[in-house]
Formats: sequence, C-alpha cells, structure tokens
Amino acid sequence: MPRSGAEARRRLQQAALELYRERGFDQTTTAEIAARAGVNERTFFRHFPDKREVLFDGEADLRAALMQAVTEAPDGLQPLEVLLYAFRKAGRILEDNRPFSEPRLAIIAVTPALRERDLAKAASLTEAVAEALRQRGVAARLAGLAAQTGWAAFHHAAQAWIDDSSQSLDAHLLQAFDDLRTLSLIALPAQAQPES
Repeated sequence: MPRSGAEARRRLQQAALELYRERGFDQTTTAEIAARAGVNERTFFRHFPDKREVLFDGEADLRAALMQAVTEAPDGLQPLEVLLYAFRKAGRILEDNRPFSEPRLAIIAVTPALRERDLAKAASLTEAVAEALRQRGVAARLAGLAAQTGWAAFHHAAQAWIDDSSQSLDAHLLQAFDDLRTLSLIALPAQAQPES
C-alpha cells in the first residue's frame, strides 16, 4: 500500500497509463486501475472523479503557471510575445513530466472521449489565458484571438516535441512562434488573393 496520498496518486496515474496502453481506455475500469496501483477503488475516487481525469490531472498546475507567467511577463511585449514568454515558463511542467506526457498524448489521440475532454480543457485554458491578457490591457477581441493562436502554437510545439525529442520543448515553442511570425509576413501569390 502507498504510504502517502501523493504516492497513491502517482501510482494510480501510472497504473492507468499502463492499462490504457495495454487494453485501451474504454476497456479499462477504475477497479482495474486501483488494483494495479495496489489500492482500493475508494482510494481511486478520493483522488480522481472519473477515469478520464487521471490524464488531465496537471491542468490546474498548467493554468496557474500560465496565469502567473502572463502576469509577470515584461511590460512592452506584444500579446503573442507575452504568450510565448508564458508558454515557455509553463512548458517546463510538461518537460518535467515527459514520461507521463508522451503516453498521455498518444492515448488521447486514439480515444474520442478523451479528445473531446482535451478540447474542453483546452477551451477553458484558452479563455483563462485570454482573460489574463485582457487584465494586461489587451482589447477583448485581440486577447481572444491571441489566446487561441498562442494555444494552437503551444499544442503544435508540444506534439513536435513528442515526435522529435532531439530538441527541447522550448526549442519547439520558439520555432512555432517564429513560424507564426513568418506566416503573418508571407504574401499570397496574385492568383490566390481574394477579389475585392
């Protein structure tokens, strides 16, 4: 039996990852996760409201890190630069948890119910980031667009980091935001431009 709540939580997360990879998310029960972790099912529910939340446990920490980093970003930065600053700081959470992050993303990618939950969590985080930008004085319309664009770049960088571990998440983030800047400067060929 685990000696602490933190140890039980870690063991439940590890057991869930193993079982989801072996059997699939839909075929795994909370009782099986608890048994694999060496605890009873009541202990599982003390730590997680359902079997999906095992994979989304770090959301509160990520949200807090993002909000703090947006608030602490140096004055004078453009909204996307504030977000790059914030995502670089918050990205350390993912880097520190790579052994969990990598299989987590793979499981979510193949499980429709988890993709839906991931999208809902992403929407909630994006709105929180937009609110933090508004608190910095960014106009509401621009704050929402910047938050959605920044989150897409962060998600893109995280997937690139999982696919290519030869570079850090930070390097992938810098590349994604550089690519955003490049996209905003590229002119469309004359035949591809919309007619006025």
